[in-house]
Amino acid sequence: MQEYDIIVLGTGIKECVLSGLMSLSGKKVLHIDKNSCHGGESASISPLEELYRRFKVPGPPKSMRRGKEWNVDLIPKFFLATGPLVKILVHTEVTRYLDFKVVEGSYLFKAGKLYKVPATEEDAQSSDLMGMFDKRRFKKLLHFVQNFDIRNPRTHQDVDPEKTTTRELFSRFDLGQDVIEFTGHAIALHSSDSYLDRPCLETINRIRLYCESLSRHNTSPYLFPLYGLGELPQGYARLSAEYGGTFLLNKPVDEIIMDNGKVKAVKSDGKLFLCKQLICDPSYVPNRVRKVGRVIRVICLLNHPVKNTHDASSCQIIIPQAQLNRKSDIYICVVSYSHSLASDGMYIATVSTAVETNNPEKEVEPALELLEPIMQKFVSTTNLLVPNEDGRKSQIFVSRSYDATNHFDSECEDIKDMYRRITGAELCFGGPRNLSHDSDDD
Repeated sequence: MQEYDIIVLGTGIKECVLSGLMSLSGKKVLHIDKNSCHGGESASISPLEELYRRFKVPGPPKSMRRGKEWNVDLIPKFFLATGPLVKILVHTEVTRYLDFKVVEGSYLFKAGKLYKVPATEEDAQSSDLMGMFDKRRFKKLLHFVQNFDIRNPRTHQDVDPEKTTTRELFSRFDLGQDVIEFTGHAIALHSSDSYLDRPCLETINRIRLYCESLSRHNTSPYLFPLYGLGELPQGYARLSAEYGGTFLLNKPVDEIIMDNGKVKAVKSDGKLFLCKQLICDPSYVPNRVRKVGRVIRVICLLNHPVKNTHDASSCQIIIPQAQLNRKSDIYICVVSYSHSLASDGMYIATVSTAVETNNPEKEVEPALELLEPIMQKFVSTTNLLVPNEDGRKSQIFVSRSYDATNHFDSECEDIKDMYRRITGAELCFGGPRNLSHDSDDD
């Protein structure tokens, strides 16, 4: 009977990151996945024929070219270049096994049209998103945010970051509704307008992170790995092997064995593996999670760039909630052959949002119209699941389902929160070292 400090069930990105962090800190880790490939809910599917099989769609047609040239992410999300997830990847040194490329741009949907989110001061001056006076006010806000230091009250300009709401902060700078919308949703990356009535410190930090990430590459703050997100779990499998960890794919989990309300072992394929702690995704413990919402995702295969994106081979598009009288934003993630994810000249655009009605496909129609003509669509609606308890008593730590956003902000918060509960300590690491890039924009 083998004994481990930690057993991890599932090879989703969050499980793999936590497994890597635990291996790095000297823990003996066993990683089991019931699936035959890495990634779990967030897997990359290749060849293309497998995607068609998975969604029970006949095809693919010959016009899609060679199936093995495609790597389609079921839940694509972009990395902010100086964001916490990139720092974690660098800290664990898994970046030795990954190559990143800069995403070409970010766009905002407003009054039926797409507008480029300004990436430089020159962009801001020529942008149609703001009028002349709004541009000056927006510039003043950016200067305030970039000079803001939580430890130095002189930089606060009579703003109490813990009490002043974001709505009040924007009002101080006399920002118009258009500027508030694109600042809150395309720069601070809030998914709804509820942030406006929360303390402004969160939004100040989010705007600063966006600006810092943007300063790395000038064209966009976002990175995405060549060959897709499936490279991350594979990189962590290699890293785990270096630190003596064990990965078992395609192994059923028969039972999680408890002793006085605390996890004791995992039974897999008839074998018993003892452990002190267990990390898993919701699919392994359906009785320990609850549904808090639903997410619709539509993967669209295209043979053309998205209109009005300056023929970008990769980009992010955000449709703010207010534009469609919704409670939450709609996201479009566009990638292509340029990230080695599709055949030459082909594109993958994934639309995602939180479901608000009984007809989720109708909710995303405005986003799908931006992508026409679409060669093939793959639609999925999944439950958003969260753990019932924090895991401190049972020592079973369950990750949350992936939300509808197309960036890793909330997933990073979940990783940091789980790490805190598992170890009793904050996740700390040094500044970023060299991140491997394959980019023309450096």
